[in-house]
Amino acid sequence: MSTPQQVTPYENDKVSKKGQVTSMFDKIAPYYDQLNRFLSLGIDVLWRKKTINLLSEYQPQTILDIATGTGDLAIEAATRIHPKKITGLDISANMLKIGEQKIAKKGLQDIISMEVGDSENLRFEDESFDAVTAGFGVRNFENLEKGLAEMYRVLKPGGVIAILEFSKPRIFPIKQLFNFYFRYILPTIGKLRSKDQRAYQYLFESVQAFPDYEKFTTILDKLGFVQSKYKTLSAGICCIYLAKK
Repeated sequence: MSTPQQVTPYENDKVSKKGQVTSMFDKIAPYYDQLNRFLSLGIDVLWRKKTINLLSEYQPQTILDIATGTGDLAIEAATRIHPKKITGLDISANMLKIGEQKIAKKGLQDIISMEVGDSENLRFEDESFDAVTAGFGVRNFENLEKGLAEMYRVLKPGGVIAILEFSKPRIFPIKQLFNFYFRYILPTIGKLRSKDQRAYQYLFESVQAFPDYEKFTTILDKLGFVQSKYKTLSAGICCIYLAKK
């Protein structure tokens, strides 16, 4: 099986995966939210709610939202958990601009701040946050273990990570339907709307390469996390991963 690092949005050996991911999200940013709602039939909203519901049990007061994109997970956390501070971080400036507009409309700018940054090289000091979250972002890391290790580093002792990520369904016929939809239907629709078919082909390929379920919790355990577990959503289309430091 391919490693996550080997799957890139575009076939360009001269540009790193990180650079290609940045370019891809900058390009599709204006269409990202609308396409997500349409292509997932709005289920992605429920997935985020469930993720934050699980996180709310820990009542974190400082949260770092990795690969925050347009801020949906950060906004959900702000409105449901009411922490003191959420920092949203992403490598795509265009995604963050849209996120900032959404945050301002909801009057959450005093709680959520957004900044451009590299999830695999965080600027924050050790043990800075009560929780670190990521929604559909760790799959795009150039070096998965390095990014997860950085999450561990900035997390306070006893802090928790909550990661929402696509997984590969194992149940017939969900598995077959999922693969057909993600491989053929989604890229076609994505091309019509965003003019970037390759971005949505990459989505399927990156999900196939991602070490999901027990493979992912094994990586978390290896990096020092404890009580690693996952919860499947929508018959295995997504998983929520939780672990503590």
